[in-house]
Amino acid sequence: MIEDATTVPVPAAVKDLSGCAARANALLLQGRLERPSEHRGRRLTFANGTTATVYRETRLRRLPPVDPAILIVGFTLRVIASPRAHAAFRVESLLNTILFVGFRGFVSKLWLAHDERAQYRGFYEWDGSEQAKRYVGALRHVLGLVSVPGSIGHRVLPGLTRDEVLRSRGEVITGATSAGAHDWWRLVDVRPPLR
Repeated sequence: MIEDATTVPVPAAVKDLSGCAARANALLLQGRLERPSEHRGRRLTFANGTTATVYRETRLRRLPPVDPAILIVGFTLRVIASPRAHAAFRVESLLNTILFVGFRGFVSKLWLAHDERAQYRGFYEWDGSEQAKRYVGALRHVLGLVSVPGSIGHRVLPGLTRDEVLRSRGEVITGATSAGAHDWWRLVDVRPPLR
């Protein structure tokens, strides 16, 4: 699934992640992190035929992005296969919040449960494509410890906000000409939560 192997050197990643964790703690203390529920339960369908459900949203209380970008990260976890293990991971994953909210440019994240192929996705909004790339370059080191080799991928889509992508049900995303395994990132439909 790897489209490009954007990775920052280990010392830079450690520095970035440490700084992120410190800023994340400050944001928590300032009450600037939100966990709204408006998108929880939405089902997102991707061009490769898979569907994933939003199980959590994290948003930073801030001004709207000046240079909006969407970042979609996908990965498959090692050893997590049973429904019980997936449920435990979704609960535990809340602790991973400190690994992204303190990165410069973070706006929001929709956490997607695993799809039919056991792939997890993070659907982020960022202020600045370069900031998003820097984050994913550090994230790859962390994900590499827990993910199936070769399963980590990402796409940065500059000039788009999360809400316009969701409202258009993915129609504003261009650049992919045919649906296939490499289109794991391309959103093609958004459905409301099952009631």
